[in-house]
Amino acid sequence: MKTIGLLGGMSWESTAGYYRAINQGIKKQLGGLHSAEIIMYSVDFAPIEALQHSGNWQQTGEILSKAACAMEAGGADFFLICTNTMHKVAKQVEAAVTIPLLHIADATGNALLSKEIKKVGLLGTAFTMEQDFYRGRLEKK
Repeated sequence: MKTIGLLGGMSWESTAGYYRAINQGIKKQLGGLHSAEIIMYSVDFAPIEALQHSGNWQQTGEILSKAACAMEAGGADFFLICTNTMHKVAKQVEAAVTIPLLHIADATGNALLSKEIKKVGLLGTAFTMEQDFYRGRLEKK
């Protein structure tokens, strides 16, 4: 079983949903007492949120890059960012590590393609809706 890196804390409620869904999937697939091998790095959301509102995405990316490096050093085979908005700095974070990021828009796009859904409504924060990191990646699918 591969080790999953969860980069979370933005918000902790969102991170808990990822943790729950992944482990429910493992339990359904493998049964018994199986659970996912996960390394989680939870950042303090308050400074991240302040950086978002000040438009300091570079520093936000640096914080998340540090967290991704720690998960890689801890043995994660790949990682997820447990929030839509922080995918705005995904390229910066990906550049800091050698393990792959499973981008939320790619997973969403693959699910839509498998169900042959062509028109999509996206709900998200102002940051998610105003930027192209989600929509642009979906359009490529």
